[in-house]
Amino acid sequence: MTADTARARPEQSGRPTPLGRGFALFWAGQSVSLVGDKVTVFVVPTLMIFVLHASALQVGVVAMAQYLGIPLLGPVAGVLVDRWDKRRTMLVCDLVRLAAVAAIPLAHALDALSTPLLFACVAVISGATIFFNVGYLVAVPAVVPKDGMVRAYSRLEGSGSVAEVAGPSVAAALYSALGVAALLVDAASYLVSAACFRRMRPWGERTVEEGSIRERLTRGFRLNWADPVLRRVVLAAVLLNCGGPVYVTVLPVLAYRGLGVQVGVFGAAMSVAALGALLGAVVAPRLSLRFGLGRTMAWSLLLHCLVGLGVLAAPTLPPGPVIAVTMGCYGFFMSCINVCSAPARQSRMSARNQGVMHAAFRTVTWGVIPLAALVGGLAVSLLTGPLGVLDAARLTMAGGTLLAACSFVPALGLQPLLDAAERAKSEAEGAAAVARTTAAEGAA
Repeated sequence: MTADTARARPEQSGRPTPLGRGFALFWAGQSVSLVGDKVTVFVVPTLMIFVLHASALQVGVVAMAQYLGIPLLGPVAGVLVDRWDKRRTMLVCDLVRLAAVAAIPLAHALDALSTPLLFACVAVISGATIFFNVGYLVAVPAVVPKDGMVRAYSRLEGSGSVAEVAGPSVAAALYSALGVAALLVDAASYLVSAACFRRMRPWGERTVEEGSIRERLTRGFRLNWADPVLRRVVLAAVLLNCGGPVYVTVLPVLAYRGLGVQVGVFGAAMSVAALGALLGAVVAPRLSLRFGLGRTMAWSLLLHCLVGLGVLAAPTLPPGPVIAVTMGCYGFFMSCINVCSAPARQSRMSARNQGVMHAAFRTVTWGVIPLAALVGGLAVSLLTGPLGVLDAARLTMAGGTLLAACSFVPALGLQPLLDAAERAKSEAEGAAAVARTTAAEGAA
C-alpha cells in the first residue's frame, strides 16, 4: 500500500484526512511553548517593577523591544529562511530563545540583572521569533495534507487561545512560588519545542539559492501586491492593525482609570476574551466550509471591529460584565480571522516563495502596530484635558475601532476571487483528465 493510497482512504470513507505524526509533533511543541511564552510576558515587567524598581519609561522601552525587529528583520528573515533548511532553522531559533530567557534568572542569581540586559534579552527573543515565525507558516503546508490545513490552523489557534486563558494564571502562580526562576519554565518549553522538531522527519529544505537579498526582498513585496487575493488580504490586515492596537492599548486606561475596574475583575474579563477566542478557533473551520474562507474572513473582520464598540455601554451598564462580553466576542471573531487568513494566502503561493511572501506580509502588516499603539496613548493624553480620561478613552477607542472596520472593504472581494481560482483549477484538472483518457484510448 502506498502512502497516497493510505491517505486517500479516509477521504473516500467520509472521514477527514489524518493530519499526521509530523503535525502532531509540531502542535505538541508549539502548545507547550505558547504557555511558556506567557510566563515570560508576565514575569519580565513584574520583575522590572518589583526587583529592579524600574520607571514606567524603562518598562515601556523593554516592552518596545519586542516590536522593533518586525520592520527591521522581517523581510531579511524571509530571504534567509528561504535559503536555509526550515526545520533546522526553527530548532535553532528555539535554542537561541532558550538561552536568552535562561540568561535572565542567571543574571539575577549573579546580581548582574539590569534594564539594558533585559532589553537585550527581549530583543534577542523577538529577533529569533521573527525568523521562527517565517518557518512556522511554511511548516504547516509542508507536513499537513492540503485539505487539512484549515483544521491544522484551527488546532494551533486553539492552543494559542488555551495559552491565553491558562498562561497568566500559571505565570502568576509560578512567579509567586519561584520568583525570577519562573522564567526557567519558559526556557524548558523551548527545549520541548526543539526536541519535537528534532524528532520530525526532514522537511522544509532550502528552496531558493539564486538571487541577491535585495532581489528576494523586492520579490516578496511584489508577490503580495501582484496577486489580487494577497493584495486584498494585505490591505485588510494593514487597516485592521492601524486601528486595532489603538483599541487594545487604550482598553486598560479605560478600565482602570475611566471606569475604576479592579485588577481582578479586568483579569477575569480578559480570560473571557481568551475563551471567546478558543471558541472561535473551534467554530471557524465549520464556518469556512459553509460560507467560504474569503467570506468568513471578511465578515469576521467587520464583526470583530463592531463588537468592540460594546465597551461604550459602560458605565451605563456594569463595567465588568460589559468588558467581559465585549472582549469575548472580540476574541471569537479574531480567531476566525486568523484561522482563515493563512490558508487563503498559502493557496496562492508555491512552496518556493512561501517564506519570502510571509515575511513581507508580516513586515507590512505588523510594522504599523507600534505606531498605532503610540497614537492611541498620545490621543488619550491630548484629549484627557478637555474631555476627562473616561470620554477621552472612549472616543479614542471608538475612532480606532471604526478605522479597523474599514478592513472589511478590501476583504469583501476575496470570496469571488477564491471561487474563480477554484473553478479554473477544476476545469484544468478536468481537461487534463480528458486528455489522458483520449490518449489512452488512442494507444489502445
